[in-house]
Amino acid sequence: MIPLDVSLSDGIDQLVGVFRDPRILLGIPLALLGAVFMSFGAQYQHRGVQKVERLSGKTTGGLSRQQLTSLLTRPSWVAGTLMLGLAIVCQLAALSVAPLILVQPLGAIALVLTTVLNARVTRHKPTRQSLIAIGACVGGIFIFVTIAAFFATEHVVTERELWIILGILAVVVIVFGVFWVLVRRKAQALFYIMAAGVIYGFVATLAKVVISRAQAGNFEWLTLLCLVALLAAVAVGAYFVQTAYSVGPPDLVIAGLTVIDPIVAVLIGLLVLGEASTAPAWALVGFVIAGAIATWGVIQLTKHHPQVTADGKPKQPRVH
Repeated sequence: MIPLDVSLSDGIDQLVGVFRDPRILLGIPLALLGAVFMSFGAQYQHRGVQKVERLSGKTTGGLSRQQLTSLLTRPSWVAGTLMLGLAIVCQLAALSVAPLILVQPLGAIALVLTTVLNARVTRHKPTRQSLIAIGACVGGIFIFVTIAAFFATEHVVTERELWIILGILAVVVIVFGVFWVLVRRKAQALFYIMAAGVIYGFVATLAKVVISRAQAGNFEWLTLLCLVALLAAVAVGAYFVQTAYSVGPPDLVIAGLTVIDPIVAVLIGLLVLGEASTAPAWALVGFVIAGAIATWGVIQLTKHHPQVTADGKPKQPRVH
């Protein structure tokens, strides 16, 4: 039989995260504040995209260059962009003090806020099925964060790990680019949501890497390359997000982003950066189950969102 004091000691040694570095707790309120800005920013950007599409009369095949330019003249879209900029600042601040696998999933709170805002704007009351789906998204991410808060640790990112991340990102962008060329005339919101979510998962990872290396005074050519890749990924992901707003309601877009984005970021954190190297086997199983629950929620929301199911097509939102 294992002595009680030995097993307790092993258990305490495993609970590293919050208890070893209390600064991690600072990342939680920063990430939550970013989620608030994200929810309002998504709603306002969605208004702007809908307005531009109504004025141009083109609603298929993705946003054109002219439509993208027209967005700059819409006050609602500009306001939403500023709010999303504040959300990014909050997220970067959170990433500077807390591990990636803890900060990213907290964005799921934006889904709840966006759902409430969108219900008021569109006059669509959330259905029972959509509420269950939203509950699965938030619940799955909450379980994920709870586990991550105890076992998340940080390590110095090696050059080999950076090259792996950059290589995978290049492949991902090429794959989604090819699919976009092939299916953009018929693509639904889920495609654009998944594309943006996956790419933004890499954005979060690269942001964390750049911040960590800058804090360590290691800002050389490889770090600069990561920064360039980050900005390029932001631009590509932003196009997919704006197009997703044109073919789907904002809370559906946020649902995909706040689930797919953190799952991708966390997978990179787990498999490449080793941020859960101290986690026991049951915690890794918990990550998988929680991620599966959240992903199931996104898929169900695409099927049962009230704007998608009401009268066979969404009602027109109030745009300004």
